[in-house]
Amino acid sequence: MSYKIGLVGKPSVGKSSFFNAATMNDVPEGAYPFTTIDPSIGEAYVRVECAAPEFDESCTPNVGYCDDGMRFVPVKLVDVAGLIPGAHEGKGLGNQFLTDLNEADVLVHIVDFSGKTDIEGEATEGHDPRDDIDFLENELDMWYLDILEKGIERHRSGYDGDEKHIEIDLAEQMSAFKTNKDEIKQIILSLGLDLDPDTWEEEGREALAREIRKRTKPIIIGANKMDTPEAQANFEAVTTDPDYEHLTFVPSSAHAEKALKKAADAGVVDYRPGDADFDIVGDISDEQEAGLEQIREFMLQYDGTGVQAALERALFDVMGAIAIFPGSANGSKDEKGVFRDCFILPEDSTTEDFAYHLHSDIGDGLLHGIDCRAKRQIGSGHDLSHRDVVEIVSTN
Repeated sequence: MSYKIGLVGKPSVGKSSFFNAATMNDVPEGAYPFTTIDPSIGEAYVRVECAAPEFDESCTPNVGYCDDGMRFVPVKLVDVAGLIPGAHEGKGLGNQFLTDLNEADVLVHIVDFSGKTDIEGEATEGHDPRDDIDFLENELDMWYLDILEKGIERHRSGYDGDEKHIEIDLAEQMSAFKTNKDEIKQIILSLGLDLDPDTWEEEGREALAREIRKRTKPIIIGANKMDTPEAQANFEAVTTDPDYEHLTFVPSSAHAEKALKKAADAGVVDYRPGDADFDIVGDISDEQEAGLEQIREFMLQYDGTGVQAALERALFDVMGAIAIFPGSANGSKDEKGVFRDCFILPEDSTTEDFAYHLHSDIGDGLLHGIDCRAKRQIGSGHDLSHRDVVEIVSTN
């Protein structure tokens, strides 16, 4: 599992419920601040249409599973604890929260769109979800700004008469954010700033910190509790607000997803995670049926419960990741099974990147790849696409 998705949000918005619904783990849930203290890490799945049927095969997954042609590929999901206003100043769980958060590649910000929890996570009525969205982005921006300022000081104090490059010092200072000097230089110039930090005003430094954060800690909004009329009204207001056009919103109900998974485990419903509907297949009371029909109504309106969609949009849409199947031009099978693996790689990955992802020795000995669908040779620099089936030919 090469990618880690972080769940973040203020206390009592349903973040732990969302985590449990996605992983079917059993971390504590409760309507009070800091139900979660330490980060919970679980295995969730993202869906990828399986390539095996195109080769007249039935896959035998090494990890995850396949359900009627839909591959469920494992990813790590982290329930990050401790977000409150002032986290970047050490309030709440402070530095622990920021450290845990930095382990994630992409963030799903769980927001209570019903407006029934205030900025501190306490019960209220009529709270504007925009306040929650703003304060998370502000906390992260201020965190980045603090580290950026340290990088600027590093640049100034390291001057010894030789030419110094601010992008190199900032990249070293901010290396934990998985950025590099070329990306930072491009961001500096795109904002119309000079490569001399002494010319940067406070507004320019804040804009630079914010843009680096957007590039290295992308966020989508999990609009939770959308099975309430208050949440649906807020969703309409927020998603039509031009100030939030830069964000992706996924309407969701962690409660509905968990209820369906439990019902499926009990043999009451036939439900596949991520589907927009389900079938009732067991004997249930009128009250239970009424509850399930309410969930169905919500799902038909929003094309599912949103839990599965939030993870997949974070990984594939926002991060731009792609899924690659190792294959064989001779039938995509070996003695251990058929289409055993499906790997998630960064966007713009090449044949060479895939070879090294499999093993450093395979990458060192790479000769070329084979596009198993077209049955043609592809070079080491060939750009891969989502759901490609590729055989690697290597001397190792």
